[in-house]
Amino acid sequence: MSAVIAVLGFGEAGSLLASDLAAAGAAVRGFDPKVPPPAGVTGAGSDAEAVAGAALVLSVNSASEAVNALEASVEALRPGTVWADLNTAAPSVKQRLAAIGEGRGVPVADIAMMAPVPGNGLLVPMLASGDGAEDAAKALRGYGANVDVLAGPAGLAATRKLLRSVFYKGMSASIVEALEAARAAGLEDWLTGHIADELATQDASALTRIVTGTRRHAVRRGHEMAAAAEMLTDLGVEPVMAAASQRLHERLAAE
Repeated sequence: MSAVIAVLGFGEAGSLLASDLAAAGAAVRGFDPKVPPPAGVTGAGSDAEAVAGAALVLSVNSASEAVNALEASVEALRPGTVWADLNTAAPSVKQRLAAIGEGRGVPVADIAMMAPVPGNGLLVPMLASGDGAEDAAKALRGYGANVDVLAGPAGLAATRKLLRSVFYKGMSASIVEALEAARAAGLEDWLTGHIADELATQDASALTRIVTGTRRHAVRRGHEMAAAAEMLTDLGVEPVMAAASQRLHERLAAE
């Protein structure tokens, strides 16, 4: 019989990963206090019951529960079990997990999923770091997973993911806010086309222009974003991203 893989958390990501592992022939056991196990996955009554005898544990519950899940399970882990945390948590959380694991002889892998799990499932690109990264990657690759191992401690994979998130999610949030304001101003179609054209014409050299120009023109752009934030307020749109941009430019100007 295949070694058991335990999955903690059957949310959007956990349920898809568990289902794909089971479909690929893995013996999967898991627990979620609110969501029943997907087809092909054996349910358990607690985190500790789910991980008992498992060779690999995938913690996919939530960042706020990541440490609690390990602490609730550590007594039930057999020697050599790898604890892989797939939650989107700060590097400090991953480092805390690694410290707990080190104190109990449990290798910990920090795994960052670098794309949405829906539509990708087990094929979602993943980065892994930490003492348990190699073993976790080897086990998951055996079922078709896409895992790259980084040479470094737990927290390194999370750092890469979250640095990208600052850029990508920040850009996405700014676009959403701008289009909401454009809608209120009756200019949504115009701004939608303008944004699409800008995104389509950017290349690698744009990064240098953006960074250099932002610092060089920080004073003027800080004033511009203050005006933009005022306009959004007048349109009835809370200027969350515009105000944040104003503060960033003001900080750069002060430097």
